[in-house]
Amino acid sequence: MPKESFFQNRIRGVGFALKGALLLIKSEASIKIQVVIAIVVTGFGFYFEISPTEWVFQILAIGLVLGIEGLNTALEKLCDFVHPDFDDKIGFIKDISAGAVMLVSLAASIVGLIIYLPKIF
Repeated sequence: MPKESFFQNRIRGVGFALKGALLLIKSEASIKIQVVIAIVVTGFGFYFEISPTEWVFQILAIGLVLGIEGLNTALEKLCDFVHPDFDDKIGFIKDISAGAVMLVSLAASIVGLIIYLPKIF
């Protein structure tokens, strides 16, 4: 079997990444909610005609929340695979991972308030 070219390898990698993103969206309730929020906020962006700079901050905030949620889910699945029974140390790891999602979500919410409060009031 001939070795894949760099370009073919990158295309396969993108395919795996898309598969992972779809699995995440299909299987996790929290990411479904966050995707809906991202769609609504994106609609607000078009409705309020936010500036290019505001779009950058909004897209970064959405991407960070979704990305960290994906990492949190992967870490939780890995913990469950490695140690399926309850364990305080595994619980500690999962709590820290969930806390990271909360912190990024809080920061994203603040970005949203900074962008949209002046437009609403």
